[in-house]
Amino acid sequence: MSDAPDNARGLFAWLWWTYLWPYRGLLTLALIFMSIEGAMFGFLSYMMKPMFDEVFVGGSGDALVWVGLAFFSIFLIRALASIAQKVLLTRVSQMSVGDIRNDLLSHLMTLEGAFHQSHGPGYLMQRVEGDVDSVNKVWRIIITGAGRDVIALISLFAVAMGIDWRWTLVALVGAPLLVAPAIVLQRFVRGNARAARDIAAQLSTRLNEVFHGIVPVKLNRLEDYQSKRYRRLTDDRIHTEVRAAMGQASIPGLIDIMSGVGFMGVLLYGGGEILSGEKTVGDFMAFFTAIGLAFEPLRRLGAVSGNWQIAAASLERIKELLDRVPGLRDPEAPVAAPEGVPEIVLSDVQLAYGDAPVLRGASFVAEAGKTTALVGASGAGKSTVFNVLTRLVDAESGAVTIGGQRVERMRLAELRALFSVVSQEALLFDETLRENILLGRTDVGEDRLQEVLKAAHVADFLPRLEAGLESPVGPRGSNLSGGQRQRVAIARAILRDTPILLLDEATSALDVASEAVVQEALDRLAEGRTTLVIAHRLSTVRHADKIVVMDAGRVVEDGTHDELLARGGAYAELHAMQFESAGAAAPGARD
Repeated sequence: MSDAPDNARGLFAWLWWTYLWPYRGLLTLALIFMSIEGAMFGFLSYMMKPMFDEVFVGGSGDALVWVGLAFFSIFLIRALASIAQKVLLTRVSQMSVGDIRNDLLSHLMTLEGAFHQSHGPGYLMQRVEGDVDSVNKVWRIIITGAGRDVIALISLFAVAMGIDWRWTLVALVGAPLLVAPAIVLQRFVRGNARAARDIAAQLSTRLNEVFHGIVPVKLNRLEDYQSKRYRRLTDDRIHTEVRAAMGQASIPGLIDIMSGVGFMGVLLYGGGEILSGEKTVGDFMAFFTAIGLAFEPLRRLGAVSGNWQIAAASLERIKELLDRVPGLRDPEAPVAAPEGVPEIVLSDVQLAYGDAPVLRGASFVAEAGKTTALVGASGAGKSTVFNVLTRLVDAESGAVTIGGQRVERMRLAELRALFSVVSQEALLFDETLRENILLGRTDVGEDRLQEVLKAAHVADFLPRLEAGLESPVGPRGSNLSGGQRQRVAIARAILRDTPILLLDEATSALDVASEAVVQEALDRLAEGRTTLVIAHRLSTVRHADKIVVMDAGRVVEDGTHDELLARGGAYAELHAMQFESAGAAAPGARD
């Protein structure tokens, strides 16, 4: 904790040069208006001297007019300057915080799969929304008030020093006593604010789990269990937030105590000089007003100090994420992605997740333009093959090549542009059906879109949707059936028109009627492409050009459906478990 002040300065420097410097023009203009508004405090206190000495004590009628006009001018200028600087600084705060949020989201999407496996969606949502929103709220307070209050203090103490520097020193006699307690309180606030943000992330994770799993929660009667877990976290957050609020309130509270000591000292010391005639009533009132007005900006600046510690706690977490280097990056000397329909080769590929080996020397060839199926028990490494092909994870040893080029030597964007993926869970966004198919593309004509809809059998159910292509699909595609969602995913793949197609259990969750329609669309999509299929149901891959059987991260055999059945090996055993033990006729036995 001893390096907290240095760390705070470093965070502010990072924030300034990265996110505020681009708006330096607006900030400069706002600073001018802040200076004008802050200076009015000094003029206001100074005008107390002629008001008392020339008007109230001297009885000058002429002075009454110009003093009144001066006061009106001060408040008018202050009001206009206040409006201008708040509008400008609010714009800067919104734009800079928007930049932080966009940069954070963009960076998080570049991080490797292992990071996202260890940091759930709720946690990351809290980082992007909660932490950045916390910075926004505090930053708006800081930049719309701190600059004005600093200028106000300078102008007010200039007036006070001009009247009597000794009175000023007496008023500030308690200031040195604030330093040590203020530093301790700042660290206290920072620690509790960081703890509160950690708990907020856990709360977001709980909500994400509950709402995404609401059906299992209901079916397993977990409502009370989940409520109690959430309540415990809520209680912890309340405790840390209250502690942080206590620390925040204590800083301006200390300034109030110093103010009381200062006022009493000035009254006792300066009052005697007024009574003896050494100073005028106007002198005392101008000084007293200047010091009185000065303590309120001091109090606000003390509160800003506490607010900054809250912002700093969030900024630390944001910067930690932005500084995290992606584990998977483009190579320094990338090679071009292969053209045409490529061959895929895995040669002795080894990979482990932590201490658990997943691929143990996997080797096979997926011939160009043909369909290769990966089968095997759960945990055999089939999905991991897809991950190393698309570089969601890098193999630890061995070689993965596409069209003769090693995948790690290609740019990530160019590598992934080779693939279209249709998986068991089609990811749909809470947008219209059209947007879910186009995904932001503007180069697709209506004729081409209609061809895609027909080929993917989306056109079959489109007339049943009230708004057609403009129909909202709902959160995660909830307005569509499973078969309809799969057809939307196939339409995307057709539109991408890539040379490689990856199918991951694309029909396993569908009923018989939907599976037949989707399978027909998939067969059409696979034509002329290098296709890899993951399947548990062997009936869906028996017509594949090659079937690769995996077990515990190894390829144990490969061949066509008939060849593998004739060998009587691992594939034949899988086949027997799925068909013969259930009393079903072996689909391939009669081929």
